[in-house]
Amino acid sequence: MAADPRSSPERFLDAASREGRGRLKIFFGAAPGVGKTYEMLSAARAAHAEGVDVVIGVVETHGRAETEALVSGLEAIRRVEVAYRGRTLQEMDVDAVLKRAPKLVLVDELAHTNAPGSRHPKRHQDVEEFLAAGIDVFTTLNVQHLESLNDIVARITRVRVRETVPDSVFDLADEVEVVDVTPDVLRKRLATGKIYVREQAERAVRHFFQPGNLTALRELALRRTAERVDADMREHMRANAIEGPWAAVERVLVAIDEQPGAAALVRAGRRLADRARADWLCVTIETPRHAHLSDAERDRLADTLRLAETLGAESLSLPGGADVAEDLLAFARSRNVTTILLGKARRSRWFAFRHGSVVANLLERSGPIAVQVMAGDGETVPPKSVASRPVPQPPRLRAYLAAAAASLGAGLAGLAVDLTIDLPNISLVFVPAVLLIAVRYGLGPSLAASFFAALAYNFFFTDPRFSLTVDDPSNVVAILFFSLTAVLASSVAARVRAQTLAARDQARVTAELYAFSRKLAAVGDEDDLLWAAAHQVALMLKADVVLLTETANGLDVGGAYPPEDQLDAAELAAATWAYEHDAPTGRGAATLPGVTRLFLPLKTSRGKLGVVGVARRSAGPVLTPGERRLLDALVDQTAVALERIRLGADVDAARLEAEAERLRGALLASVSHDFKTPLATIMGVITSLRSYGGRYDDLTRDDMLASAQSETERLDRFVANLLDVVKLDAGGVAAKAETLDVEDVIGGALRRASPLLGDRRVTVALPEAPLLISGDPVLLEHALVNLLENAGKYTPAGAMVTIEARAEADHVLLSVTDDGPGIPADDLQKVFDRFYRSGQGDRKTTGAGLGLGITKGFVEAMGGSITAENVAGGHGARFELRLPRAATPAREGAAA
Repeated sequence: MAADPRSSPERFLDAASREGRGRLKIFFGAAPGVGKTYEMLSAARAAHAEGVDVVIGVVETHGRAETEALVSGLEAIRRVEVAYRGRTLQEMDVDAVLKRAPKLVLVDELAHTNAPGSRHPKRHQDVEEFLAAGIDVFTTLNVQHLESLNDIVARITRVRVRETVPDSVFDLADEVEVVDVTPDVLRKRLATGKIYVREQAERAVRHFFQPGNLTALRELALRRTAERVDADMREHMRANAIEGPWAAVERVLVAIDEQPGAAALVRAGRRLADRARADWLCVTIETPRHAHLSDAERDRLADTLRLAETLGAESLSLPGGADVAEDLLAFARSRNVTTILLGKARRSRWFAFRHGSVVANLLERSGPIAVQVMAGDGETVPPKSVASRPVPQPPRLRAYLAAAAASLGAGLAGLAVDLTIDLPNISLVFVPAVLLIAVRYGLGPSLAASFFAALAYNFFFTDPRFSLTVDDPSNVVAILFFSLTAVLASSVAARVRAQTLAARDQARVTAELYAFSRKLAAVGDEDDLLWAAAHQVALMLKADVVLLTETANGLDVGGAYPPEDQLDAAELAAATWAYEHDAPTGRGAATLPGVTRLFLPLKTSRGKLGVVGVARRSAGPVLTPGERRLLDALVDQTAVALERIRLGADVDAARLEAEAERLRGALLASVSHDFKTPLATIMGVITSLRSYGGRYDDLTRDDMLASAQSETERLDRFVANLLDVVKLDAGGVAAKAETLDVEDVIGGALRRASPLLGDRRVTVALPEAPLLISGDPVLLEHALVNLLENAGKYTPAGAMVTIEARAEADHVLLSVTDDGPGIPADDLQKVFDRFYRSGQGDRKTTGAGLGLGITKGFVEAMGGSITAENVAGGHGARFELRLPRAATPAREGAAA
């Protein structure tokens, strides 16, 4: 595993593949508003001033004056318009950019999802096409949009970002520039309206833009950039055959083996890394001796690697040769390690003589890498408190009989050859037999085959023949050398066989674990995960498996294989004890060994998640040592996947809670405003009439009472809307299916909405034939009144409100069109949300924002649908109801 100082051919091929491609520069930030677009435009203007051909593919200024000032003077490719759900979206014109073929194109918001029907579904795919065409690209990206960090950001901010970019795109960048400001500066920018408009800024300050969130996101962005810089440095060192390390950052490597004290060494490595604020790794080198380790040593090594992972290390098991020191140094140089920590050797002098001293070799060859040797105190990982069943061994008598038969057969074959032709070295006929036995049965039978081959050689080919007596002393020497050669050949072949079998088993287990991890990664539901995990563990261990998780009533079966497998009271008690005490219980364990299953805790570094139970129908302990190590790996993967799903559920619950808090705040704000205003008017009228009633003439008193009545009706409508919301949430709205005449329904709605429309003009356009629909008269009239009230709010005095109806195949289209300013494009999908009111600043209308949401609920309860769109030309908004059409009854005497 020695490091090759030369650059590998793969790196030359990678460099060749980049020839002709454009260069990608990413302006990377921790959050919106840090100034990524501003810095990108500044860099682009500097390049333009130097004569670089720069065009703007897409840049979002968000109305910021200083950003718009940088856009002026740069050529911009006209965007294409894409119709989507009644809206017109503007997307980057990829074909126009490719046809223009500039030297540099600016593409803002790399994580953007293109509108359906675009050339590519994601904007980063547009960028990849530009790069393939040889066009350089400047783009912007926030840390929360990186795919690998999506879950971490969701846990921090309680907001899951839906638009993500694969990390491979980020790694493809030739240059990454971090655009960073402090959380205080960012919040000041938010408060002054430089990031969002006022209402959005207020919500952002309360949720996403909390100081703690911004600090955590800032650290994520800086760490991810540091990882990228570190990878670039390692790549530069490899490309230029620089051995290193370059101590730009501290990195600690803990080297462990199967000896006692490895756990103490890992903990010391964690403390050393913490003091240096460094990354750290834990590595063991698998030499040919690992095939002969005892089960206790294998357990100790596996548990120590797991301990390192729980302490935050990257743990690796690397294949190596006889020179462990060289393998460690090669890996350390490839990962730019600055310090290697290992334990003091406890080997015998004979072992050191045969295999060499790893410590001495490291100290001699380490160069700039610091080597620290720790004198172990004998501490080790606590032994497993579970008895293991012996590994079944194949019958050995057959192997030894095969060794004797192979030697005898080789001797007879050699005798036949000797009688036919004269061979100078007839002993060669025994070598294939010895090697065959070594490859087929291992070391013991191969040594027996060597012994039998020596006897057969003496019996058939040394004088006197067909006798075990040896007369000539030179024949004694020949037999000794023949025996030595046979033993060495059989030992080498047996070792190769053992290594091949171990590698094959490890490859099989690794493939199964990889397939298992992919299966778990694709599961998004906890129940499906538990059932899939139970099936996989049962399949690999050939045992009955049950997985239990904590519920409100204690532990309960979450998944089992066979599916009908259930627990009795004693087994459930044992599982509960294992969960509460974080220790194995049951069959083969020190606690409650009388139950039929072995129960092991299911946990991660964050805490306990459940219990796994394993049973076999055979008597004795449940698992062999190798199966126990495999079960540990399967249980660890299951626990991590289960924790991932639960964290995702927690994020969703937090988002729902935040939405509920937003709605609750909006409700309180609406109630405080929409109750207070009419109540103030009513109380003012009543107080004035009681105190000064005699001073008002009849006309004035009528006006005052009319105002009080109007505000009372307004208050009544608001209370009715709140009650309707409660009914919709509780599922208490039951629509009646009656045949209704559209003209009658519109007439009733107009009579109720007349005070709300004031002096707005209303036009009704209906076909000559009567239109009949199937619906609830009360709900439909209420829905129309809400739409007319909404139109009255946004239509200027004296302007037109139009009501239209027409029949289609199996439904009736009923629309209400106002003559107002229309709905902003970003609000078209939000106007039916509760407590949402379109418009900003002085254009914000009064009301709680409930009417359209209630209308949508009523229409859907009748089996219909409602959509909102802007009138062509951008003047006015149209709300269109699609309602089931009723059959037109035949009139009496129609035939006449």
